[in-house]
Amino acid sequence: MNQTITEFMIVGFSGLESSRHFIFIMLLLVYFLIISGNITIVLVIWGDPQLHTPMYMFAGMLSFLDICYTAVTIPQMLVIFWIGRVYIAVSSCLLQMYFFHSLGITENYLLTVMAYDRFLAICNPLRYTTIMTSRCCKFLVFCCWLCGFMSPVTKLVLVSFLPFCGSNAIHHLFCDLSPLLHVACADTSDNVIADFIINSCIIILTTLFIALTYIKILITILTMNAAGRKKAFSTCAAHLSVVLIFFGSVAFMYIRPQKIYAPAYDQLVTINYTVLTPLLNPLVYSLRNKEIKKALKKCLQINLRIQKM
Repeated sequence: MNQTITEFMIVGFSGLESSRHFIFIMLLLVYFLIISGNITIVLVIWGDPQLHTPMYMFAGMLSFLDICYTAVTIPQMLVIFWIGRVYIAVSSCLLQMYFFHSLGITENYLLTVMAYDRFLAICNPLRYTTIMTSRCCKFLVFCCWLCGFMSPVTKLVLVSFLPFCGSNAIHHLFCDLSPLLHVACADTSDNVIADFIINSCIIILTTLFIALTYIKILITILTMNAAGRKKAFSTCAAHLSVVLIFFGSVAFMYIRPQKIYAPAYDQLVTINYTVLTPLLNPLVYSLRNKEIKKALKKCLQINLRIQKM
């Protein structure tokens, strides 16, 4: 008779024993860059009144989300690469899966709201300030967080009723639904169907909304003069780059039946949207922005003056 599992052993990549510590150092460096870059964006936007506009408020919230998002997974990944494995209680594993999905879905919705913000700014500039008020921004951000944390509840409830027995080894970098379903000793058909439907609805609907929004934006941009066209393209290109990186990886992982599970490929894709995307977000979306660079330069100058006093 199989004994019920009370904890999982997360083993990460297999066959990398000789390079584990090198990967640890590289990941630690990347994590430092992620945290420092995103904290810098949050502090600069929060500290400069001129950046208290919808576009920058959303950018600051995106950076804050990336800080939370990476805190759920990367510290555990560092431990795995340093000592080779991590032991985690089943309840803690389910909680990690829930927060990982919640924050990821929240970012999904936030990127959609940011597309809507760019649509209003470019296609309805005269009505922009009356529509996208501070109250409206806060409401939209609240909805992103609420929907993000409500969406994975069904997944969490269904997987929490599954019995886990036999091998407790999870060949992944953290607790996610696919590896959990493959160590369950019961029928997981309901979990697979529910997960596929929820993921498909969220990703396809938000992607469709963003695509239609950018079609309308592109049509409007083509009617502008050269200066306005260049400015609009610059702003939209940054957001679109972030969207393509994030949505592309997430769609590959989650719009598919969970039975199609290849640990090595899944782990590589996981690194893309849990490590590379949060690293690139501040570089692509915020630190290339002239206003943020100007505010950052002003902060550095003030700090230098204070140190000289």
